[in-house]
Amino acid sequence: MVKDNPKVKKLKKQARRHSIKEGLFVSARTSFGDYYISPFAIAINASNSMVAMLTSIIGLLGPLSQTFGSKLIEKYSRKKIILKSIFFESLMWLPLIFIAILFYKGILINILPLMVLFSFAIYTILANIGHPAWFSWMGDIVDEKKRGRWFAKRNLLIGFVSVVLAIGASFFLDHLKSLDLTMFGFVTLFTFALIARLSSWRILKKQYEPKIKLKKRDHFSFWEFILNAPKNNFGKFTIYRALIGFASSIASPLIAVYLLRYLNFDYTNYMIITLGGTFASLFLLEIWGKFSDRYGNYRTMVIASILIPITPILWILYPKMWYLLIPATISGAGWAGLHLASGNFIYDNISKEKRGLAVSYFNMIWGIGVFLGAGLGALLIKFLNTSFLEPIIVVFLISALVRAIVAIWWLPKIKEVRETKKFSAQKAFKHIIFKEAKPTLLEEAHEIVSIKDYLATK
Repeated sequence: MVKDNPKVKKLKKQARRHSIKEGLFVSARTSFGDYYISPFAIAINASNSMVAMLTSIIGLLGPLSQTFGSKLIEKYSRKKIILKSIFFESLMWLPLIFIAILFYKGILINILPLMVLFSFAIYTILANIGHPAWFSWMGDIVDEKKRGRWFAKRNLLIGFVSVVLAIGASFFLDHLKSLDLTMFGFVTLFTFALIARLSSWRILKKQYEPKIKLKKRDHFSFWEFILNAPKNNFGKFTIYRALIGFASSIASPLIAVYLLRYLNFDYTNYMIITLGGTFASLFLLEIWGKFSDRYGNYRTMVIASILIPITPILWILYPKMWYLLIPATISGAGWAGLHLASGNFIYDNISKEKRGLAVSYFNMIWGIGVFLGAGLGALLIKFLNTSFLEPIIVVFLISALVRAIVAIWWLPKIKEVRETKKFSAQKAFKHIIFKEAKPTLLEEAHEIVSIKDYLATK
């Protein structure tokens, strides 16, 4: 591996700092915008199946646009692709703001749910076009030996800000709801989402981009990828992620419906439950990162995949506010570990020249799984008719069963590709929690940007 010269090292260090700053504004966009799309759809009287279809359609269109975006890397710089993608993505909050105003005025009420579906679909396409370029770019500025810890630290900071902002937004929205101004609340949140995304666009303009040269031999078609998937390690991993995405999406889009419509929670309680688990799991990110660096991404996936199948069952056991933080926490911990390990697993298995294309195909197959799973969930919630249990409860049980089958069948087919330490549960606990506790809090402290540092940066 060719070592970077001091100038390039400095530029990469600055790029990582910019990435953290940019991520803070992405978290604001998510907290004020993405988290509230399903509640917004419910607020304008979208049906349960329509809410589920939001995830279904979005899950397919996002990866499709990534496949297109991966081809752009062959012609344009990654930075240029991402900047254009983000700029036009941010503008798509305008039609959603317009829809909220139309509902408040009582105009075209019957077709507004369809307009939300269409607008958010376009938003998703634009947001995902730049993802392969971003993923490839980030792989070039982060040291491979410290990826697990660095991404864990970045995700921890960004996730913490996201949780605080989203819960604050829920209090704001509930207050306006009590004044019969719910739509004004959504207009305000979506406006903040637009401003936040434009701010992240401004920061990315300053971020250093290492040069990359792609050759024809680095290109491979989607069908080549599909045909070879069952024969290689990365392909098997891709199939597993797609199937776990399918199984999870049978129920996950209906959590908002379950909390807001079936249990009649207000926006504050809904967001506390939804993000309470995320908040708790953030403190596990550093542990996940150290564990994956030392013991491998495969073992991280295995442990995370044990947690994921049990959460749908826990959601339906006791429908009370504070109990529901338990399944939310377990779900957040499981998905945090799986997402972190998945990203690092791709970096370990794919060369940097092929990463943009490979991650687009990976997400494409995952998106098909999400599309089919959410579509099945939408059909089940609409047509399932059971006398002994609520249909939504049956859907959750089906999702849990399918998740367990997928994990048991596919995980043993995947292998770790890099050298790792021999795993022992007792030794791992002592090493991760105690031995490295002090050093890792100081490691790369310069990567975490203080508010003072940020305000001093023009």
